[in-house]
Amino acid sequence: MNEQIIARHWLALIAPKAAPALATSTVLILARIWNAKGAEHSIGNAVLMAALSLAAATAGVCASIGRAGDPVIAGTAFAASGGLALAGVAGYADGTSLPLLLWVLATAAAYGLAARYWRDDRRTRVAYERHVSDRREERAHIEHVETIRATTQIEVARTGAAYAEQLAQALITRAALPGFDAQALASAGLPELPSFSTGKEY
Repeated sequence: MNEQIIARHWLALIAPKAAPALATSTVLILARIWNAKGAEHSIGNAVLMAALSLAAATAGVCASIGRAGDPVIAGTAFAASGGLALAGVAGYADGTSLPLLLWVLATAAAYGLAARYWRDDRRTRVAYERHVSDRREERAHIEHVETIRATTQIEVARTGAAYAEQLAQALITRAALPGFDAQALASAGLPELPSFSTGKEY
């Protein structure tokens, strides 16, 4: 059975693993640019980011305890809340120590949450590959059995055809022998064989 081989690019392999670090790094860089543009010690900007972060966290709580209980929406809301909080602190603070500390903590938290989904995805993928492998082995076994059965039937049919051809040739040869007397064979108790040339019994 031929299998299609798909070689994925190395960037496609490492992109999901680097996504949390890229996300938190992008938030930190944009927040520091915002800090340099006038957000440093701006009470209004800090209040705005705090309100947005609390709103996102509230949305995450509502999504997690609601009737639907959608974990994707809840995770997205909590991630947005953490990103807004990081952006607010990084934009308001005058130094880089606190923003870098929060960036490390946010990156670690993001990888901790992502590891759970990666583990579930890996389990699902392994279970699917195992199921496909079992189905493939079962089909290969069925194909092997059917091949053996078909080969056996072909050999039986070929042997039967060869036997029929030999029997017909023996009948023709027997009828062509000089001095052949079918009546003598019948009186001796031997069975009469039909002739394939005339269709009559001797």
